[in-house]
Amino acid sequence: MSRPVKQMIAADLRKRYEGVDGACVVEISGMNVQTQEQLRRRLSKRSARVEVVKNSLARMAFRGTPLQPLGDALQGPCALVSSRESLIDTAKALIEAARDITALKLKQAIIEGDPNLVTVEELSRMKGRRELVGELAMLLVSPGRAIAGCLLSPQSKLAGCLKAMADQAA
Repeated sequence: MSRPVKQMIAADLRKRYEGVDGACVVEISGMNVQTQEQLRRRLSKRSARVEVVKNSLARMAFRGTPLQPLGDALQGPCALVSSRESLIDTAKALIEAARDITALKLKQAIIEGDPNLVTVEELSRMKGRRELVGELAMLLVSPGRAIAGCLLSPQSKLAGCLKAMADQAA
C-alpha cells in the first residue's frame, strides 16, 4: 500500500473516531462470520460498533487524539469496539458476549481519554452513568428526607394527641 493511500485511510479513520474518547480492543480473529455477525448485532442494540482496523493505520489515525494510548497498545489482530453512549455498558455487553462466544478475546480499553489503559473486565466493573446519577440523586435527596421527617414528626404526634382528645370527648 502506498504512503498516500495509507494517509487517506488514516484520515478516514481519524474522521470516524472524531469525538470518541473511549474504546475497547477485542480479538475476533478466531470466530466464523456468523458468530461475528451475531456479536455485531448484539452490540449494535447498545449503540456500539465493531470495526477491524490495521494496527499501524490506527496508530497513525489516533496520533494526537484521546485514543493515542490505545493505538500504541494495539498488537496482533484487533478490532475496536466503540460507542457514542456509555462505554461501561458496552464493556458489560462484551463480558456477556464473551461468556457465550469462547473465541472472543477481550483485551484493553481506554475511557474518556485517560492515558492509563484498563482491561475490559475492569471497565465492566465500574459504575455506569445511570448508576452514578442515581446515587447522586439519592445523596441529594437524603438530607431533604431527613429534614422533612423531623418537621413532620412533631405534627403527627400533635395530630395523634388531638385525635385522642376528640375521641375521649365524644
